[in-house]
Formats: sequence, structure tokens, C-alpha cells
Amino acid sequence: MPVIERFYNAFAQRDWATMGACYHAEARFSDPVFPDLDSAGVKAMWKMLLGGETDLRIEFSVLEESAEAGLVKWDAYYTFSASKRKVHNIVTSTFTLKDGLIWKQRDTFDLWKWSRQALGTTGVLLGWSPIVRNKVQGMAAKRLAKAMGDGNL
Repeated sequence: MPVIERFYNAFAQRDWATMGACYHAEARFSDPVFPDLDSAGVKAMWKMLLGGETDLRIEFSVLEESAEAGLVKWDAYYTFSASKRKVHNIVTSTFTLKDGLIWKQRDTFDLWKWSRQALGTTGVLLGWSPIVRNKVQGMAAKRLAKAMGDGNL
């Protein structure tokens, strides 16, 4: 099974260990919340996000996959833990592959749309602003650093 398909099948099953095994040792990951993670960071992020209680459900479509690259559109449905609000996030992932593994992954989504769902009124009023983006990124980075520092990842 091609690596991107294996990755998303594992994602749909919330199997963070298999997802992590799909990354190259020199992998890099970015998205609007986690803008620059290395291989250890991205593996830890997936374990943190999928390892606990979550109602996450994803649907995905691998649009392109070759030996060098890939493109995936996917939808995530879940309850945002901080606000207990339901979220439907629409994501596009682009991949660069190396040695049959994910070397670079860039996920893009509309952070303002996400913040309106996840944060409610604050997201509606300020979700477009750098203030909210920076706060969301800062909180996510602290949570990831704490999880990595606790030795739980």
C-alpha cells in the first residue's frame, strides 16, 4: 500500500503509531496551528491529538500520489476539547516523499473558519486576526511541549 494511503487509513483508525512510522527521519510538517515541526514533533503531535479521548472522525481522498509527491483532501469532524464545540475542518495536504516515506507535509485550512467553529464568538470577531492565530499557535505549542516533556510521547 502506498505510504500516503497507509497514513490516512491509520489516521481514520486513530493509529498514531502507524502514522508516525510513515514519516522520514528528516520529516518536516506545517499547518496553521503547528507551523514548523520536525519528525519528532509531528509524531508527538499525532500521538497527543489521537492518543486520548477523542470523537475524531475523518474522511479523505488521495487525489495524487507518486514516488515523489502526493495531494490529499480530507475532512475532520470532532469536538474541540477547550470549548466543547463541534468542528468540521476541511484540509488540503501536500506531500513530498523521500525513500518511500513522508519527508515534507504541508496542511492548509481556513483558520478563521476553524476558529469560528472552535472558539465561537471570539473566533467570529477575531478569528481572522494575527492575535487569535498567535494565541492558538502558542497554546498548541505549549501543549505539545508539555506532552513531549512529560515523557508521555
